[in-house]
Amino acid sequence: MHADAAQASLYPELRRFLADRRGEFDRIPAERKELLEELGAFVRRHHEADKPVDLIFVCTHNSRRSHMSQLWAQAAADMLGLRVTTYSGGTEDTAFNPRAVAAIERAGFRVEKTTEARNPIYHVRMADDRPAMTCFSKAYDAPPNPDGGFGAVMVCDDADEACPVVDGAAGRFAIPFVDPKVSDNTPAEAATYDERCAQIAREMLYAMTRARG
Repeated sequence: MHADAAQASLYPELRRFLADRRGEFDRIPAERKELLEELGAFVRRHHEADKPVDLIFVCTHNSRRSHMSQLWAQAAADMLGLRVTTYSGGTEDTAFNPRAVAAIERAGFRVEKTTEARNPIYHVRMADDRPAMTCFSKAYDAPPNPDGGFGAVMVCDDADEACPVVDGAAGRFAIPFVDPKVSDNTPAEAATYDERCAQIAREMLYAMTRARG
């Protein structure tokens, strides 16, 4: 899909949010840019070889950072017309944290909670003309995640240490983010989640822009 057509189909709120993040690339430290450029190069190599690009974002509980990374990487790739499919998982499963769900809604994603179980299933949309992404907590090696040929992106230090080797991965990248749960049940809670949401969006967009060369 042409990049302009892809961008036009995103919800206006998401387009604005990502446009704002594009103007913040100078806020990304040089050492993190290097890590993000490695991820972008992985995507670009697969594109050049006409191979599918699958990315699994991994944190310990698949509750906050991995889901936000999955969603923003997909939105950024779609906006730029890149053929990328994103997934997320943990070293164990818990639930997609409602604070993180609220943060992505404030940023412009549209979310439908479909179950009230311990581990709810959410349908997350970034455009009306695209299928919703199904989000729930799962182990990184559990369905529907791919079992081979993917890029594994470790978005927390604990998962990075616990999984020095990710079976089936064609590439492994450690790009940790500070867990927003540090502000849970405090007056700074919403602001902290919004800040982390924006940082992840900014850095996933940067990586995807580098994937285009």
